[in-house]
Formats: sequence, structure tokens, C-alpha cells
Amino acid sequence: MRILVTGGNGQLGTCLQIAAENSPNEYIFTDADDIDITDKEAVDLGVGCNNFDIIVNCAAYTNVDKAEEQQDIAEMINATAAGYLAEAARKNGCTLIHISTDYVFGGNTGNTPRNETEPVNPTGAYGVTKLHGEQAIERSGCKAIIIRTAWLYSEFGKNFVKTMLNLTATKPELKVVIDQTGTPTYARDLAEAIVNIIDNGKYSGNEGVYHFSDEGVCSWYDFTQEIAELSGHTKCKILPCRSSEFPSPVVRPSYSVLDKSKFKERFGIKIPYWKKSLKTCIKNLIES
Repeated sequence: MRILVTGGNGQLGTCLQIAAENSPNEYIFTDADDIDITDKEAVDLGVGCNNFDIIVNCAAYTNVDKAEEQQDIAEMINATAAGYLAEAARKNGCTLIHISTDYVFGGNTGNTPRNETEPVNPTGAYGVTKLHGEQAIERSGCKAIIIRTAWLYSEFGKNFVKTMLNLTATKPELKVVIDQTGTPTYARDLAEAIVNIIDNGKYSGNEGVYHFSDEGVCSWYDFTQEIAELSGHTKCKILPCRSSEFPSPVVRPSYSVLDKSKFKERFGIKIPYWKKSLKTCIKNLIES
């Protein structure tokens, strides 16, 4: 099979490159210079002329705060482009695997892991545009798997783990919010799950919306404490604080733990505990 990966040089795309190294299938990794997914003609041509069986869309506008100032750009990348890919997938008989986010749930409160059927209520431009992307895919009628994930990090790109590694190494004291709860998700775990679904043929006949994150629950404060301990940055004093101490134009989810039951049952994939995956990531970062 031939698989097109958009956003192939981003955080998740790079992890997919690693996960697909030993795959029997042919993965074609592209970026905006190869196929501009915000250009409908470019998408139609790129998909239509290359006999792809699957499209994995890793491309996204992910700067949550900046999206409030650049809503048109976020909408184009997160929603309009997703619609173009979905239409091209439908026309060419491809399956689209699209990555979405916990932010579609917005600032909803509660303390129960969210499943795929719960009402969505995004409170910021990032969440709104990602929801619009999901809706555009559903309207297209293409065969699609939408995977919502959360708190993604890896050795690549800009992410919370790399930022906290730097701050805990250089600051004597650090305040981190304790009133936002979720699950850190190693991008390599998600990438390996996607490749597993594709290479085992389980993408076919299992279309729908799914949730994927690593196992377990923590706050950003707990996450930072673990990063500091694993990296040996124990001289930095990490203090818990409330979100109100860091004003933001976006109301972030206070509890965004995702219920992964459907994903695990349908695809038979064992998901790692977040602390175990974080240890692997930090070891790789230190060694590199």
C-alpha cells in the first residue's frame, strides 16, 4: 500500500517516519513545499496522481494562544485543508486518518474521562477550527478515522517537555499550574499505534472517531515534577499555582483526560503508561 503523510516534518510526522521504518508499506512524507494542503488544486493533483490507499493528516495549526489572533490561518489549516483532503480521499477511494484534539471539549468541567460521544464545546479558536475540521471530514462522506489526542510531546519540535527541560535547568524557581489535568502523550506512542492500525489492515471497516493518549492522569505541575526528576534538574524549586496566575485569551480544558476504551477494544493496541514513555523520551533527549 501507499500512504501519504501530510505534515511529515512536524512532531508527529517525524515520529511516524521512525515508526514506519520497518513497515512493508510505502509511506510518502510530505510538507507544505511538496503539497500545499490549503490549495485545493494541489491536493487534488497530489492525491489523484499518486495512487494512495491512505492519507494520514498530521498537519495542523497548534499555537493555541496565537490562533486567537490568526483565526483565518488556523481555520484554513485545521478545517478547510482537512476538508480538501477528505474530498480528495473520497474521490480516490482512500481512507483518511486525521489527528484532532481534546480542545474540541473546551472548558467543560467534570472529572470523568471523556468518551467520543460526549458533547463538544470548544472555547477558543484552536478548538473551534479543529472541530470544524472534524465536521468537514464527516460532511465529505469519505472513509475516515479521526483520532483525538492530548498533551503531545516528543524529542522533536517545540513542546512542553523540551520547554520544561530548559527551564528546570536554568531557573532556580518555577510556577506551574496544578488545576489543569490530563494525560501526557508521547508522540512516538501515537505514531506506532497509527502504523500498527495501517500495517495490520485494521483501518478498514473501523471508521469513526477515537480517543488516544497514554495511560494515567496528572496535572501540568505533576508532569513538570516528573520531567525535573528524570532529567536530574532537582535544584529548581517547582511550585504549584492556579491557571488564573497566567492569564490567557483561551479557556483551557480543566479536565481533559480521554477515555480510550473504544480505541483499545477496536484495535487491540496496548497503550503505555505516561511515566514510562516520558522516561524513554528524556533518555533520548539527554543522549542526543
